Amino acid sequence: MKVTVDMALCQDHGQCAIASPAVFRINDEGKLEYESEPDDPLRDEVEEAADVCPVQAILVQD
Repeated sequence: MKVTVDMALCQDHGQCAIASPAVFRINDEGKLEYESEPDDPLRDEVEEAADVCPVQAILVQD
């Protein structure tokens, strides 16, 4: 699985970090960081994170 975040769209709301803390996190500067190739068992929570993103900045691909 490959995760891509359009950082031009991302507004650092952090909803993805709540839905999938193993993949997404907000750093000390308040900016999003993420794992671009998480393990497949995390797929459900990563897809949930993409769904809850207010600006739909997260793309999940096989």
